[in-house]
Amino acid sequence: MVDVVRASGLIKTFGEGRAARRVLDGASLSVSAGEVVAIIGRSGSGKSTLLHLIGGLDRPEAGSIDVDGVRVTGASERALSRLRRRRIGFVFQFFHLLPELTGEANVLLAGRVRGARPDASERGRELVDRLGLREVAESLPSHLSGGEQQRFAIARALVNDPAVLLADEPTGNLDVQAGAEVLRLRRAGAQDGRAVVLVTHEAAAAAIADRVLTLRDGKLVE
Repeated sequence: MVDVVRASGLIKTFGEGRAARRVLDGASLSVSAGEVVAIIGRSGSGKSTLLHLIGGLDRPEAGSIDVDGVRVTGASERALSRLRRRRIGFVFQFFHLLPELTGEANVLLAGRVRGARPDASERGRELVDRLGLREVAESLPSHLSGGEQQRFAIARALVNDPAVLLADEPTGNLDVQAGAEVLRLRRAGAQDGRAVVLVTHEAAAAAIADRVLTLRDGKLVE
């Protein structure tokens, strides 16, 4: 299998002097197409930081990251922006839907940015249907349940058919039933040939993974 995500020797420190804290200390990770990898660890261990580095939202002090054959580390901001638009999908714990737009409009907006797939709008509408959201497609986020908001967030993340889906505590704000549905969708995303990396502290979320890694003392261990 081809590695969609390959990270090696990542180092990341926050703070300076005596207050400095190295959250990543040589962390390495590889994720293949169609694979779901869950990363667990105590609060503050650096799980979200690792996702942000993979997604090009932050930069490590050392180490290398490649996503879908493209080098992330050392890339310009313009190149990182292009990479995030076409190859990386993000799903966050707090959904981050624009409150003034309907659920479907939030999804379609991701397909209207420069560099988006030519068929992104059509794909967005298909995703809304596929995820069972058509009946609430014209509702504002404030009128949607947590599970519905999260499904719209997933649809938005998949509009440009990314090679990797990065999910940060994807079920943290959902009830058990809604959380189970979201995890089923994560699994389906991998079956489409995507690499899925999810950060979680929940056993149910880790249970859908092909591999579970623990972030401990700045390194990832099986």
